[in-house]
Amino acid sequence: MRIGIVVDEMGPSLEAVVDQTRAAAAAGFGGVWLAQRTGRDALSALAVAGREVRGIELGTAVIPTYPRHPLALAAQALTVQEAAGGRLVLGLGVSHRPFVEGWYGYSFERPARHLREYLSVLGPLLRGESVSYRGETLTAAGAVQVPAPPPPVLVGALGPAMLRVAGELADGTITTWATATALAEHIVPVITKAAGQRTARVVASAPVCLTSDEDRVRAQLAQDLAMVGQLPSYRAILDRGRAAGPEDTVVLGDESRVEREIRRLFDAGATDFVAVPLGSDEERARTTQLLAALGG
Repeated sequence: MRIGIVVDEMGPSLEAVVDQTRAAAAAGFGGVWLAQRTGRDALSALAVAGREVRGIELGTAVIPTYPRHPLALAAQALTVQEAAGGRLVLGLGVSHRPFVEGWYGYSFERPARHLREYLSVLGPLLRGESVSYRGETLTAAGAVQVPAPPPPVLVGALGPAMLRVAGELADGTITTWATATALAEHIVPVITKAAGQRTARVVASAPVCLTSDEDRVRAQLAQDLAMVGQLPSYRAILDRGRAAGPEDTVVLGDESRVEREIRRLFDAGATDFVAVPLGSDEERARTTQLLAALGG
């Protein structure tokens, strides 16, 4: 099983990001993944970590598209790819209406159309090609000249329209709050059909906690992430997975149950699993040790 682990880009220092990446590589994880939230720039952090730590995949999960023009994102991603020796996986997504409109002031109308136009421009740019594009949501003209191979592109796609675009124009998807049921019955069939002859990568991410107190961890997650179920795309994928809330998507329990639940995700069609360790310091340490062993 190919298992990666989330590194906290909001941590106390950039050196802590490097240290976590180094520890993940030493433990045998297949990759480290950084979110893009309100802290450090994930791609910049990966450029630094990639120069310091060899032999591990470096992914973003995910970079919002709206605030970064594809010419700018292509230049940044290829620079990270050059710095890291070709180990970047560029995960991107459209984010959500409250953030796109409330934070950045862009329209969030027809986000699937925006994603299609964005990827239609980004893909050629990452391959070193010139673009001259005028669409409904963006205009781009030019090229990016960085001597690095194009990174694979994954899309944080959950709904059918987004999954079809990801299957046609990207290398796969990275999911969140998707149960094995949602993967098997919805995500994998839709993106596989859209990808045609190509094999789409399906990176399933989920919180994980090796614990003897499942009720406590679920209750804490439900409290901390109550807003997740209020975002339409997340609410839809929770419903498809028959989950009341994010607390029903967490991988919890003893060693055998955690392993069983992760294997269910692979059996449902995931090609990779990315873990977000939860719990006390002791629980996180035990969880990380178990995950490293499963992926080794």
